[in-house]
Amino acid sequence: MTKKPLLEIKNLHVHYITNEGTVQAINDLNLELYPGETLGLVGETGAGKTTTALAMMRLVPNPPGKIVSGEVLYKGKNLVEMKEADLRKIRGNQISMIFQDPMTSLNPIMTVGDQIREGIMLHQKVDKATATKRAMDMLEVVGIPMERYDEYPHQFSGGMKQRVVIAISLSCNPEILIADEPTTALDVTIQAQVLQLMENLKVEFDTSMLMITHDLGVVAKVCDHVAIMYAGTVIEHAQKHKLYRTPKHPYTIGLFESIPNVHETTERLKPIIGLMPDPTDLPTGCTFHPRCPHAMDICKVEFPEVTHLSDEHWVRCHLYPADKEVE
Repeated sequence: MTKKPLLEIKNLHVHYITNEGTVQAINDLNLELYPGETLGLVGETGAGKTTTALAMMRLVPNPPGKIVSGEVLYKGKNLVEMKEADLRKIRGNQISMIFQDPMTSLNPIMTVGDQIREGIMLHQKVDKATATKRAMDMLEVVGIPMERYDEYPHQFSGGMKQRVVIAISLSCNPEILIADEPTTALDVTIQAQVLQLMENLKVEFDTSMLMITHDLGVVAKVCDHVAIMYAGTVIEHAQKHKLYRTPKHPYTIGLFESIPNVHETTERLKPIIGLMPDPTDLPTGCTFHPRCPHAMDICKVEFPEVTHLSDEHWVRCHLYPADKEVE
Protein backbone atom coordinates (compact mmCIF):
# COMPACT_ATOMS: atom_id res chain seq x y z
CA MET A 1 0.00 0.00 0.00
CA THR A 2 1.38 3.38 -1.01
CA LYS A 3 1.95 5.73 1.92
CA LYS A 4 -0.05 8.96 1.71
CA PRO A 5 1.63 12.32 2.35
CA LEU A 6 0.76 14.02 5.63
CA LEU A 7 1.15 17.44 4.03
CA GLU A 8 1.12 18.48 0.36
CA ILE A 9 1.92 21.83 -1.21
CA LYS A 10 0.50 22.10 -4.73
CA ASN A 11 1.31 24.87 -7.26
CA LEU A 12 1.77 27.47 -4.53
CA HIS A 13 2.36 31.12 -5.48
CA VAL A 14 3.05 33.80 -2.84
CA HIS A 15 3.63 37.47 -3.69
CA TYR A 16 4.57 40.52 -1.63
CA ILE A 17 2.95 43.58 -3.21
CA THR A 18 4.99 46.73 -2.49
CA ASN A 19 5.31 50.23 -3.89
CA GLU A 20 8.56 49.20 -5.56
CA GLY A 21 6.95 46.26 -7.33
CA THR A 22 5.58 42.76 -6.79
CA VAL A 23 8.00 40.38 -5.11
CA GLN A 24 7.39 36.89 -6.50
CA ALA A 25 8.56 35.05 -3.38
CA ILE A 26 7.09 31.61 -4.17
CA ASN A 27 6.51 30.38 -7.73
CA ASP A 28 4.72 27.12 -8.54
CA LEU A 29 6.02 25.34 -5.44
CA ASN A 30 5.28 21.63 -5.00
CA LEU A 31 6.28 19.61 -1.92
CA GLU A 32 5.20 16.50 -0.05
CA LEU A 33 5.93 15.55 3.57
CA TYR A 34 5.27 11.97 4.67
CA PRO A 35 4.57 10.60 8.17
CA GLY A 36 7.75 10.14 10.22
CA GLU A 37 9.91 11.82 7.53
CA THR A 38 12.36 14.67 7.88
CA LEU A 39 12.45 16.74 4.69
CA GLY A 40 15.27 19.24 4.21
CA LEU A 41 14.41 22.44 2.32
CA VAL A 42 17.71 23.92 1.12
CA GLY A 43 18.55 27.12 -0.69
CA GLU A 44 20.39 30.43 -0.62
CA THR A 45 19.17 33.43 1.34
CA GLY A 46 16.23 34.87 -0.58
CA ALA A 47 15.19 31.55 -2.15
CA GLY A 48 11.81 31.67 -0.38
CA LYS A 49 12.37 29.06 2.35
CA THR A 50 10.94 31.06 5.25
CA THR A 51 8.02 32.31 3.16
CA THR A 52 7.23 28.66 2.38
CA ALA A 53 7.09 27.90 6.10
CA LEU A 54 4.92 30.95 6.83
CA ALA A 55 2.57 30.00 3.98
CA MET A 56 2.23 26.49 5.41
CA MET A 57 1.12 28.02 8.72
CA ARG A 58 -0.79 30.79 6.89
CA LEU A 59 1.26 33.39 8.70
CA VAL A 60 2.40 35.36 5.63
CA PRO A 61 2.00 39.01 6.75
CA ASN A 62 -0.89 40.58 4.85
CA PRO A 63 -0.29 43.29 3.72
CA PRO A 64 2.03 43.14 1.86
CA GLY A 65 2.07 39.34 1.48
CA LYS A 66 -0.60 37.33 -0.29
CA ILE A 67 -1.08 33.66 -1.17
CA VAL A 68 -2.04 34.21 -4.80
CA SER A 69 -2.91 30.63 -5.71
CA GLY A 70 -2.20 27.01 -4.83
CA GLU A 71 -3.04 24.62 -2.04
CA VAL A 72 -1.51 23.56 1.28
CA LEU A 73 -3.19 20.25 2.10
CA TYR A 74 -2.92 18.82 5.62
CA LYS A 75 -4.58 15.39 5.74
CA GLY A 76 -6.51 16.42 2.63
CA LYS A 77 -7.78 19.71 4.10
CA ASN A 78 -6.73 22.91 2.35
CA LEU A 79 -5.24 25.25 4.97
CA VAL A 80 -5.28 28.16 2.50
CA GLU A 81 -9.10 28.18 2.42
CA MET A 82 -9.68 27.21 6.06
CA LYS A 83 -11.45 29.60 8.45
CA GLU A 84 -9.13 31.32 10.92
CA ALA A 85 -10.90 29.77 13.93
CA ASP A 86 -10.40 26.27 12.54
CA LEU A 87 -6.81 27.04 11.58
CA ARG A 88 -5.98 28.08 15.17
CA LYS A 89 -6.89 24.58 16.33
CA ILE A 90 -4.23 23.17 14.01
CA ARG A 91 -1.54 25.85 14.24
CA GLY A 92 0.64 25.22 17.29
CA ASN A 93 -1.20 22.00 18.06
CA GLN A 94 -0.92 19.65 15.07
CA ILE A 95 1.52 21.77 13.07
CA SER A 96 4.13 23.67 15.07
CA MET A 97 7.08 25.86 14.15
CA ILE A 98 10.52 26.66 15.54
CA PHE A 99 11.38 30.15 14.37
CA GLN A 100 14.80 31.24 13.16
CA ASP A 101 16.06 33.30 16.10
CA PRO A 102 15.43 32.03 19.66
CA MET A 103 16.46 35.45 20.99
CA THR A 104 13.33 37.08 19.57
CA SER A 105 10.94 34.10 19.63
CA LEU A 106 10.29 34.24 23.38
CA ASN A 107 8.25 36.79 25.32
CA PRO A 108 10.76 38.64 27.56
CA ILE A 109 8.20 39.42 30.30
CA MET A 110 6.85 35.88 30.76
CA THR A 111 8.66 33.05 32.51
CA VAL A 112 9.73 30.25 30.20
CA GLY A 113 7.50 27.81 32.06
CA ASP A 114 4.43 29.99 31.60
CA GLN A 115 5.16 30.26 27.87
CA ILE A 116 5.20 26.47 27.53
CA ARG A 117 2.10 26.13 29.70
CA GLU A 118 0.19 28.75 27.68
CA GLY A 119 0.22 26.63 24.50
CA ILE A 120 -0.74 23.48 26.39
CA MET A 121 -3.75 25.15 28.03
CA LEU A 122 -4.84 26.74 24.77
CA HIS A 123 -4.84 23.54 22.71
CA GLN A 124 -5.17 20.64 25.14
CA LYS A 125 -8.02 22.01 27.28
CA VAL A 126 -6.49 20.89 30.57
CA ASP A 127 -6.49 22.60 33.97
CA LYS A 128 -3.68 24.86 35.11
CA ALA A 129 -2.07 22.31 37.45
CA THR A 130 -1.94 19.63 34.73
CA ALA A 131 -0.57 22.11 32.18
CA THR A 132 2.10 23.25 34.66
CA LYS A 133 3.18 19.64 35.29
CA ARG A 134 3.39 19.00 31.51
CA ALA A 135 5.41 22.20 31.00
CA MET A 136 7.86 21.11 33.72
CA ASP A 137 8.14 17.67 32.13
CA MET A 138 8.85 19.27 28.73
CA LEU A 139 11.67 21.33 30.23
CA GLU A 140 13.22 18.10 31.51
CA VAL A 141 12.72 16.44 28.11
CA VAL A 142 14.80 19.14 26.38
CA GLY A 143 17.50 19.00 29.06
CA ILE A 144 16.53 21.96 31.26
CA PRO A 145 15.93 21.34 35.01
CA MET A 146 12.28 21.91 35.92
CA GLU A 147 13.50 24.16 38.75
CA ARG A 148 14.12 26.83 36.10
CA TYR A 149 10.40 26.99 35.26
CA ASP A 150 10.02 30.47 36.84
CA GLU A 151 13.07 32.02 35.18
CA TYR A 152 12.87 34.54 32.32
CA PRO A 153 14.39 34.28 28.83
CA HIS A 154 17.20 36.73 29.60
CA GLN A 155 18.49 34.27 32.22
CA PHE A 156 19.17 31.64 29.54
CA SER A 157 21.96 31.30 26.98
CA GLY A 158 21.20 31.17 23.26
CA GLY A 159 21.34 27.38 23.17
CA MET A 160 19.09 27.07 26.23
CA LYS A 161 16.61 29.56 24.71
CA GLN A 162 16.43 27.35 21.61
CA ARG A 163 15.73 24.35 23.86
CA VAL A 164 12.85 26.29 25.41
CA VAL A 165 11.49 27.10 21.93
CA ILE A 166 11.72 23.41 21.03
CA ALA A 167 9.87 22.53 24.25
CA ILE A 168 7.08 24.98 23.33
CA SER A 169 6.87 23.57 19.80
CA LEU A 170 6.64 19.95 20.98
CA SER A 171 4.50 20.52 24.08
CA CYS A 172 1.28 19.55 22.27
CA ASN A 173 2.92 16.60 20.48
CA PRO A 174 2.38 17.97 16.93
CA GLU A 175 2.33 15.73 13.88
CA ILE A 176 4.41 18.22 11.87
CA LEU A 177 7.30 20.34 13.13
CA ILE A 178 8.63 23.14 10.91
CA ALA A 179 12.16 24.14 11.91
CA ASP A 180 13.28 27.38 10.25
CA GLU A 181 17.09 27.40 10.46
CA PRO A 182 16.93 26.48 14.18
CA THR A 183 20.71 26.53 14.68
CA THR A 184 21.66 29.71 12.76
CA ALA A 185 22.18 31.88 15.84
CA LEU A 186 24.12 29.22 17.79
CA ASP A 187 27.79 28.34 17.91
CA VAL A 188 28.95 25.07 16.35
CA THR A 189 29.11 23.03 19.57
CA ILE A 190 25.61 24.05 20.64
CA GLN A 191 24.35 23.47 17.09
CA ALA A 192 25.35 19.81 17.31
CA GLN A 193 23.63 19.42 20.70
CA VAL A 194 20.40 21.04 19.49
CA LEU A 195 20.32 18.96 16.29
CA GLN A 196 20.86 15.75 18.26
CA LEU A 197 18.11 16.78 20.66
CA MET A 198 15.70 17.46 17.79
CA GLU A 199 16.56 14.13 16.19
CA ASN A 200 15.94 12.26 19.46
CA LEU A 201 12.65 14.05 20.13
CA LYS A 202 11.46 13.49 16.55
CA VAL A 203 11.79 9.75 17.12
CA GLU A 204 10.33 9.88 20.62
CA PHE A 205 7.26 11.89 19.60
CA ASP A 206 6.95 10.31 16.11
CA THR A 207 6.93 13.74 14.49
CA SER A 208 7.33 14.60 10.81
CA MET A 209 9.71 17.52 10.30
CA LEU A 210 10.46 20.13 7.65
CA MET A 211 14.04 21.30 8.23
CA ILE A 212 14.68 24.66 6.54
CA THR A 213 18.37 25.40 6.20
CA HIS A 214 21.17 26.55 3.91
CA ASP A 215 23.61 24.16 5.58
CA LEU A 216 24.11 20.88 3.69
CA GLY A 217 25.91 19.49 6.75
CA VAL A 218 22.73 19.88 8.82
CA VAL A 219 20.78 18.15 6.06
CA ALA A 220 23.23 15.24 6.03
CA LYS A 221 22.78 14.75 9.77
CA VAL A 222 19.01 14.90 10.19
CA CYS A 223 17.11 14.63 6.89
CA ASP A 224 15.65 11.69 4.95
CA HIS A 225 14.77 13.55 1.74
CA VAL A 226 16.02 16.88 0.35
CA ALA A 227 14.31 19.57 -1.73
CA ILE A 228 16.62 22.13 -3.35
CA MET A 229 14.95 25.53 -3.69
CA TYR A 230 15.85 28.34 -6.07
CA ALA A 231 13.99 31.62 -6.75
CA GLY A 232 10.81 30.47 -5.05
CA THR A 233 10.46 26.95 -6.45
CA VAL A 234 11.89 23.48 -5.86
CA ILE A 235 14.24 22.57 -8.70
CA GLU A 236 15.40 19.15 -7.45
CA HIS A 237 14.01 16.64 -4.97
CA ALA A 238 15.53 13.31 -3.95
CA GLN A 239 16.26 10.85 -1.20
CA LYS A 240 19.22 12.26 0.75
CA HIS A 241 21.87 9.69 -0.16
CA LYS A 242 20.86 9.72 -3.83
CA LEU A 243 21.06 13.53 -4.00
CA TYR A 244 24.46 13.62 -2.32
CA ARG A 245 25.85 10.88 -4.60
CA THR A 246 24.29 11.93 -7.90
CA PRO A 247 23.01 15.54 -7.93
CA LYS A 248 21.55 16.40 -11.34
CA HIS A 249 20.51 20.06 -11.49
CA PRO A 250 23.42 22.42 -12.29
CA TYR A 251 22.48 24.54 -9.26
CA THR A 252 22.57 21.53 -6.92
CA ILE A 253 25.91 20.47 -8.38
CA GLY A 254 27.17 24.02 -7.84
CA LEU A 255 26.14 23.94 -4.18
CA PHE A 256 28.15 20.78 -3.56
CA GLU A 257 31.16 22.07 -5.51
CA SER A 258 31.25 25.24 -3.39
CA ILE A 259 31.79 23.19 -0.20
CA PRO A 260 35.36 22.29 0.89
CA ASN A 261 36.17 18.58 0.54
CA VAL A 262 38.43 17.25 3.30
CA HIS A 263 39.58 14.41 1.03
CA GLU A 264 40.81 16.68 -1.77
CA THR A 265 43.49 19.37 -1.99
CA THR A 266 42.37 22.42 -3.95
CA GLU A 267 43.70 25.96 -4.11
CA ARG A 268 40.32 27.64 -4.54
CA LEU A 269 36.66 26.75 -4.03
CA LYS A 270 34.37 26.78 -7.05
CA PRO A 271 31.57 29.29 -6.41
CA ILE A 272 28.33 29.58 -8.36
CA ILE A 273 28.73 32.64 -10.57
CA GLY A 274 26.30 35.55 -10.21
CA LEU A 275 23.61 36.27 -7.64
CA MET A 276 20.09 35.13 -6.87
CA PRO A 277 17.73 37.00 -9.27
CA ASP A 278 15.69 39.99 -8.17
CA PRO A 279 12.27 38.54 -7.17
CA THR A 280 10.56 41.65 -8.53
CA ASP A 281 12.07 40.98 -11.98
CA LEU A 282 12.65 37.25 -12.45
CA PRO A 283 14.32 36.06 -15.67
CA THR A 284 12.12 34.48 -18.32
CA GLY A 285 12.28 30.73 -18.78
CA CYS A 286 14.38 28.89 -16.23
CA THR A 287 15.20 31.36 -13.44
CA PHE A 288 18.67 29.82 -13.05
CA HIS A 289 19.72 30.21 -16.70
CA PRO A 290 21.72 33.50 -16.25
CA ARG A 291 24.03 31.63 -13.84
CA CYS A 292 23.98 28.20 -15.44
CA PRO A 293 27.11 26.87 -17.23
CA HIS A 294 24.90 24.57 -19.34
CA ALA A 295 22.24 27.10 -20.39
CA MET A 296 20.64 26.48 -23.78
CA ASP A 297 18.34 28.65 -25.91
CA ILE A 298 15.24 26.85 -24.59
CA CYS A 299 16.28 27.69 -21.02
CA LYS A 300 15.84 31.40 -21.74
CA VAL A 301 12.23 31.11 -22.87
CA GLU A 302 10.64 28.03 -21.33
CA PHE A 303 10.34 27.14 -17.64
CA PRO A 304 11.27 23.44 -17.31
CA GLU A 305 8.67 20.87 -16.31
CA VAL A 306 9.30 18.20 -13.69
CA THR A 307 11.25 15.18 -14.95
CA HIS A 308 11.09 12.05 -12.79
CA LEU A 309 14.50 10.38 -12.86
CA SER A 310 13.39 7.62 -10.49
CA ASP A 311 10.71 6.99 -7.86
CA GLU A 312 12.40 9.28 -5.31
CA HIS A 313 14.28 11.71 -7.56
CA TRP A 314 12.91 14.47 -9.77
CA VAL A 315 14.36 17.60 -11.30
CA ARG A 316 13.27 20.73 -13.20
CA CYS A 317 15.92 21.14 -15.90
CA HIS A 318 15.99 21.10 -19.70
CA LEU A 319 19.10 18.91 -19.57
CA TYR A 320 16.76 16.06 -18.67
CA PRO A 321 13.81 15.87 -21.08
CA ALA A 322 10.67 14.26 -19.68
CA ASP A 323 10.85 11.30 -22.05
CA LYS A 324 14.44 10.42 -21.14
CA GLU A 325 15.33 8.19 -18.19
CA VAL A 326 18.47 9.23 -16.36
CA GLU A 327 20.18 7.40 -13.51
